[in-house]
Amino acid sequence: MADTSVYRAEGAAVASGGDLYGFTVTEWELPATYPPFAAILFVPTTWLPTAALKAVFLAGNVALLALLVRLSCRLAHLPARAPLLCAATALGLWLEPVFQTVLFGQTNLALACLVLWDLTRPRGALGKGFWLGVAAGIKLTPAVFVAYLLLRGRTREAGTAVAAFAGTVLLGALVLPSASVEFWTRRLYETGRVGKAWIVDNQSLQGLVARALHLAEPGLAWAGAAALAGAAGLWAARRARREAHGLLAAALTALLVSPISWSHHWVWCVPLLALLAADGRVRLAAAVAALFTARTFWLLPHQGDLDLRLPWWQQPLAAPYALLALGLLPYLCLSGVRSRAGDEAVPPPRTGGVPGAGGGVPRGAGSRQPPASSSSASTIR
Repeated sequence: MADTSVYRAEGAAVASGGDLYGFTVTEWELPATYPPFAAILFVPTTWLPTAALKAVFLAGNVALLALLVRLSCRLAHLPARAPLLCAATALGLWLEPVFQTVLFGQTNLALACLVLWDLTRPRGALGKGFWLGVAAGIKLTPAVFVAYLLLRGRTREAGTAVAAFAGTVLLGALVLPSASVEFWTRRLYETGRVGKAWIVDNQSLQGLVARALHLAEPGLAWAGAAALAGAAGLWAARRARREAHGLLAAALTALLVSPISWSHHWVWCVPLLALLAADGRVRLAAAVAALFTARTFWLLPHQGDLDLRLPWWQQPLAAPYALLALGLLPYLCLSGVRSRAGDEAVPPPRTGGVPGAGGGVPRGAGSRQPPASSSSASTIR
């Protein structure tokens, strides 16, 4: 749980007035790369001994997976009976992104639940979009859903999300003024601080391009590909015939175009599987589940710089998530029955509300570990 150690160190830096972006922790020398607002939220992690904190993160992430399964059922209009939820949660732990999130003590499941709970509330719900803005204030990447809301004509929700995000930035500036200036003017743009983009841990489009071209810095080749993928993905989110399909298209687009999307960022595979099942695509859902449990990129040689020297036939095995996302965007755009004008994104649940949101060794920048490992633990991710 190296990421949990980073969060605890961030909270300690805030509580003690230390240098938030000047420390490294764990044997992999992992730095803090979250915005100051997130570091403020991590202060309570210093109130527990490390062993107890890890136990809390372990139990919390399992509970959050159960909540994500429930929210995914609501998104896809699937029944959410207790036996189904328990079975899906148990099976979901074997999905590589979920397993790695639990293993590292990461925040991915919490952020996905925040976003999904907020955006699946009934149209016109009080403050809808607020928690999306808070999630973006913690990790930035959920901000893509603001673009999704604007493209779907949901300007009020988008405005609420932007206001909430601005509030997180303001709070961070008031509590940690010097750290806020440092983050927003410098640290935010230091991609190398997060980790090496070309290692197999990175399942974004940049990782795919870097490994395919055998270039540590793919430069314009990646920028061009990301621009095309971003435009196509947002167009798919805008044109999707159902709100649920558009939301998933936006999520996959964010994972594709982000400079670094570590494999455990892809916990959006849980609502994706629920949506495919609801569409009646049972075989496709089974294939996607198999892909997210296969861990093919961990089976490839990736010590030192071997990630950059993979032969052509291993390239698909090194980037399964990115390739899957590229293949699914057209499906999400074209599948489903066109919703009537004025339909809600997701109808209110029929039986009560949903609770509010509220294998490896890390491979940090410069460190290489055995195949069971994964990425730097403290990225803006």
